[in-house]
Formats: sequence, C-alpha cells, structure tokens
Amino acid sequence: MGKNILRNVVIFVAIFLALNLILGAFKGKSSEPGLLDKNEIGMQTDSEFGLDKTVIVELKNNTQADITIKNACPHNPLDVFKYADNAWQKIESNPKTDCTEAKDFVLPTGKDYQIAYDKWNHALFGELGKYKISLTIKTASATSDEPSPTAKGKKVVEKKAADKTFESNEFQVVEQSFWRKLWNNFFYFPIYNTLIFFTNILPFRDFGFAIIILTIIVRMILFWPSHRSMQSQKRMQEVQPEIDRLKEKYKGNQQMIGQETLRIFKENKVNPFGSCLPILIQFPFLIAIFYVVRNGLNADNAYMIYGFLKGFTLDNINVNFLGILDLTKQNSYVLPVIIGGLQFLQMKLSFSTGGAATKTPGEQNKTESKSVNKMMLYFMPVMIAIFTASVPAGVGIYWGASTLFSVGQQYLVNRGGKGKSEPTVKVITH
Repeated sequence: MGKNILRNVVIFVAIFLALNLILGAFKGKSSEPGLLDKNEIGMQTDSEFGLDKTVIVELKNNTQADITIKNACPHNPLDVFKYADNAWQKIESNPKTDCTEAKDFVLPTGKDYQIAYDKWNHALFGELGKYKISLTIKTASATSDEPSPTAKGKKVVEKKAADKTFESNEFQVVEQSFWRKLWNNFFYFPIYNTLIFFTNILPFRDFGFAIIILTIIVRMILFWPSHRSMQSQKRMQEVQPEIDRLKEKYKGNQQMIGQETLRIFKENKVNPFGSCLPILIQFPFLIAIFYVVRNGLNADNAYMIYGFLKGFTLDNINVNFLGILDLTKQNSYVLPVIIGGLQFLQMKLSFSTGGAATKTPGEQNKTESKSVNKMMLYFMPVMIAIFTASVPAGVGIYWGASTLFSVGQQYLVNRGGKGKSEPTVKVITH
C-alpha cells in the first residue's frame, strides 16, 4: 500500500512537470542576447510569440539613477507599433479594467524589469504580424547652445531635458502551435466558459462558488473511475499480507515474487495502476483553473467567451470568497492548513480500508510497509499545503473541494464492504 501511494506521488510530480514542459513549448523563441545592454534603457522581447501568448517585454536600466515610468492604466503601459502598409503604425488599447491598484513602474539602476501585457494582449497582439515596443522618457543628455539669460549675452552650453525614445527588437506574432490549440479547445476554453457561465448566473457573481460547482461537476464525471480506483486500492491492502508472505517465501528470487504477485493481482482483480487514472485526469483541470484564476478574468479575454454566452461579461466578478479570501492572490496560512487537514483525513480513511491484521512470517516487510504508510500519511498533506500556499487561492478552493468530495467517496467505499459489485478477495497459495 505504501509503495502504491508513493508511486502515485511520483506520477503526480512527473505529470506536473510534463504538463509544464508542454506549456513551456508554447513560449516564443528567445531574442538575440545582449540587447538589454546596448542603450541607456535596454528593451528586449522574445523574437516570436504564438497567437494569444502573453507578450512580455524586459527592460534594463543602464543609467546611474532609478527611472520611474508613469502607469497609464487603463492605457497600455508602453507604446506598441505594428508593421502594416509598409509603415510602423501605433496601436492602443484602453480596456475597461480596475486601475485602483495600478502603480508606477520603477526601474532600479542596473536591474532587469519585466512588464507583461496580460490586460491588453488580445487587443494589441490579436493579429498575426510584426510588432515592436517603444518607451519615451525625458533625459538630461541633450545640450543647447542658446544664450543663458544669466550670462549677459554670452553663449554657454547648457544641458536640457529632452525626450528620448528606446525601442525593443522587432518580433513576430505567429499561429498557435498544435499543442496550444489542443489545450485551448479541449481544456482551457471549456473550463473557462463553464466558470464564466456559473459566475454570471450565481447571486453576487461569486467566482468562488462557481469554482466549487465546477469541481462537483468534474468529480461527478470522474465518480466511477475514482470509485473503482478506491476499490482497487482497498483490495490492494487486503492482499498485502499475502504479498508479504510471498516476499518472505521467495526471498532473493525476484522473478518468482513478480510472477506470484501478478497472479494474486489477477485472481483478485487488483489493478496496481488503477488509482493513477483519477490523478492523471485531474491534472489538466487543475492547471486550466490555475490559468483562469491567474489571468483569465480581465476584460481583454472576453474574446474567449463562446458565442452562445456573448451576453455574459467579465465585469464586476466577485473574487472575494465569503468576503474574506481574494481568490486571485496567494493565501499562505489559513487555506493551506485547511486543505492539508482535508488531505490528511482523506489519506487516513484510505489507509483504514485494509482487512484485519494478519500475522505473517515477513514481519520486516510488514514493518517497512507501515513505515512508508506513516511517512506518506504526513508527507502528502504537508506537500499539498505547500502547493496550496504557492498558487492563487482559487486553485486551493478547487483542490479543497475536490479533496472533500474524495473524503465522502472514500467513506462510502469503506462503509460498502464486500458488496455485490465488489468481488471477495481470495488468496490461493501453492
């Protein structure tokens, strides 16, 4: 049993890394190095962005003083130009967005700084083509030979503030990759629209309850795969004493141990990988919700709403769950503790599904199994709590609601016993 859960953890981490690798493939091609050091204000972007991939511009202050760029919200932060009709044409966007928390951009001397166009991306970069970004600031490097009013007609050289423009490299907006289209059409857009639908019909446009409703829908879709997984996990525990006997009986003969273990699994209809399927299926939902909560609720993303939902809007969505929890921000203490506690309860219930204790000759194997179980009982909730603290609270609400659903489902499996739909475990020794 311990090894079974350990395997699930390994699969959990592996799938998470794999999905991040896939999503990382959506990133544009890097621009040439060294552009950040060429001017007083270095500006650089990737040389290529997939359509609807958020454009990010990196700046570096190569002067001896900090530079402040005034925030022009709701106007896009820096000037954007698109090459069309054989000329660079300036384009602008002024979305309906909340600017109450908008702050000036401060570029510390010698430091890099990134500005993301997440609130303006589709409006500015929603068409294929060639673009560049520019910044105009006042500098004291310009000189003038005009007479000074205090110099009695004598010509003196004076430094006066003047506008100076810095430009990024030119970059292309290209078609989305196959994987990006697959991800958007089969996971992100459906989940996004489901959340927007429920948010718009719920009282007070409560985004938190919309996430909970979506979680229930997902878990109902996965109910029978999860149920069979839990039953398989239960039977796995029930045959574990006999597997421990096999390890003692055929000690040193890994081939026989493997053959006899597979025989026991087959005779008792135990699928050692059965508990992995619900975990694998939930990952895309989890990551999609992460991106919806992180940057999917701004007005620039209204183009993603399906045609039959066009009457729905992204205005005035209530992201303060129960009035105390901002779902778009991380919650480092309360929510992680609650979800870690739910995970502990769910695992405690799953460990209690085994049959009566049986004395076996392989006490060492039994002790090792208990040690792994105990380690996982505490390790997994801590890991989930840390994960919850590192993501927006809306993702934590999804995971917490899903775990609470699992607690109830595990209770039903434990209480069900060996019913008609669950074959009795039988162990045949030779």
